[in-house]
Amino acid sequence: MARKPRIHIPGAFYHVMLRGNAGDDIFLSDKERHHFYLLLQDGVIRFNHRIHAFCLMDNHVHLVIQIGETSLSTIMQNLSFRYTRWFNSQHKRAGHLFQGRFKSILVEEDSYLLELVRYIHLNPVRAGICGHLKDHQWNSNAAYLGHEIISWIHTDEVLARFSMQPQKARMLFAKFMNEGVNETHRDDFHGGEIDTRILGDEHFAERVLFEDKIPITEYSLDSCIETVCQHYDLEAAALSEPGSLHEPSEARAVIAWLMRNCGKESLTTLAQLFGRDISTMSSAVRRLEERMRQSDHLRATIGEIKNKTIKTCKPGT
Repeated sequence: MARKPRIHIPGAFYHVMLRGNAGDDIFLSDKERHHFYLLLQDGVIRFNHRIHAFCLMDNHVHLVIQIGETSLSTIMQNLSFRYTRWFNSQHKRAGHLFQGRFKSILVEEDSYLLELVRYIHLNPVRAGICGHLKDHQWNSNAAYLGHEIISWIHTDEVLARFSMQPQKARMLFAKFMNEGVNETHRDDFHGGEIDTRILGDEHFAERVLFEDKIPITEYSLDSCIETVCQHYDLEAAALSEPGSLHEPSEARAVIAWLMRNCGKESLTTLAQLFGRDISTMSSAVRRLEERMRQSDHLRATIGEIKNKTIKTCKPGT
């Protein structure tokens, strides 16, 4: 039986599970865990999603991810590919590290988000790895309690559901966690009854499935190049000319950024089209993202280009 396609709804929350191939360990030391942290942080910056909770076990990972416009598949494929490549190079091995496709379940946040975060944090206790949650370092619980700073974890969404006062919210969150210590395995967090891709009541499932049928706007490369060239007052041919003049360089980076986040064309394709090597294109996109984080004006400019590009595309093309 064919697998159902993944559901992509911007702003939605997903429980994501990534497991080692044949149950093998994917973390052999803290070095690997720290590197995985770096890749999670880079993904948050690159793809503009939020991670609300996580737990790293020896042979699998749990994440609560709220996506933006970039699909969950793109986010997780990038993460698993980059970690596998690094892990294999470190241990002089080859082949698959993870077990097939990652598993994901779209979650009704109003009914299940708090319980899911607790369930994920308590995974090591449930598995008998530690007697108390505080004894397991590699999850986001300490960040929620204010004991650890993890820049890429977004705790506000969950804590605000307890109190708008930070200290009170953390206290109530800790109480909530302690109340779930004796909770056993829950099948519903591994797949819903109405649709295994969805965890929510019947009305939520119906709404999700309806929204998933609405065509998603996907930027075409031609319309993207046209819009960006108009903004920078360039001819399309200038993008492929040798040299590193500021405006053509920035225009190429903007096109690559838009394609990576909202289009189909790969960085390899763009590098070939513009006569650049892939490492140059990748570095240009990273520099652009860094500048966007530091400049409200640049973010607004690229947002304007993005909106204009949408208007030149047909939904679902």
